[in-house]
Amino acid sequence: MDRPKHRPEARSPGRGDDDGEDGDLLSELLKPLRLTGVFDSRWHVRAPWAIEGDAEQSCAVLHFITEGGCWITGEGRTPIHLREGDLAVFPTGTAHRLADSPDRRGVSLAAVLPERRPGTSGEIRIEGEGPVSRLLCAGLHYDASVATGLYKALPWALVLDGTQVEREPLLRDTLRLLATTDRPVGPGDRLITLRAFEMALVLALRPLLSELAGTPDALPVLGHPGISRAMVVIATRFAEPWTIESLAREVGMSRSAFTAAFRELVGEAPARHLTGRRMQEAARLLEETVLPQSAVPGRVGYQSAVGFHLAFRKWFGMTPGEYRAGRVPAA
Repeated sequence: MDRPKHRPEARSPGRGDDDGEDGDLLSELLKPLRLTGVFDSRWHVRAPWAIEGDAEQSCAVLHFITEGGCWITGEGRTPIHLREGDLAVFPTGTAHRLADSPDRRGVSLAAVLPERRPGTSGEIRIEGEGPVSRLLCAGLHYDASVATGLYKALPWALVLDGTQVEREPLLRDTLRLLATTDRPVGPGDRLITLRAFEMALVLALRPLLSELAGTPDALPVLGHPGISRAMVVIATRFAEPWTIESLAREVGMSRSAFTAAFRELVGEAPARHLTGRRMQEAARLLEETVLPQSAVPGRVGYQSAVGFHLAFRKWFGMTPGEYRAGRVPAA
């Protein structure tokens, strides 16, 4: 089975614009993607071969084919054929298998790469008598506390083919640099690698998500005018004193219909989604600015400092002061 022209679950985008409300929603999906750690590996494999990867928690997975090709399959999923230059992204680390043939069973990833600590690299070599394939693979760990229900609802796999990667020269060049075996090493190399992978992920998701905005069946929330509008309001006007009732009125829906539709389409209650957006911005202010801590609650929609403090501690498991103490704010 070759690459399907239209895949119901693994989306391959064209060229789209991300203006207006869809653009705001795409920005919301991209904002939380600040990585906390990366494990990357280079694969040199000759057919026959197959490697089974388990599901990864709070981790996106990336596969970039530098030579040859492979098949990606998952439980109950349509097989995806990747060729040289293609990039596959698994936003939520869904379990999947890579192999030279879609029906081949193989060894577990843990058997060939038992240690995959963030900040380290590895190598896989499988010697056979068939065609050679080379891959750059990476597990991109992100902060689960800022991963929204909308992000978690993304398709299990997203694919940019080689032609589309070529249309994104910064993404292409970053991937090629990361795939080399002689990457520069020295002071700060781990941080540089981390941020390079972070940039590659965002650069890949940008055109991928633009395509999803044009196919509402992939993200049904984009096809619901009321809920998609509410998502934009939460993303951009989170500092206003919203209640569930006022949000519902803002988008022309009853409270009960709004709450039910939001939970179904977004994957979490509107109150939790609003809190998550506020906490995301509060964390950014504490981490990246020298804004006085006392000024943060008002900037993210809390009239009560005590209420903000309690919400922050419940969300992150630490106080705002403890959070800031663990970060180096911008000058």
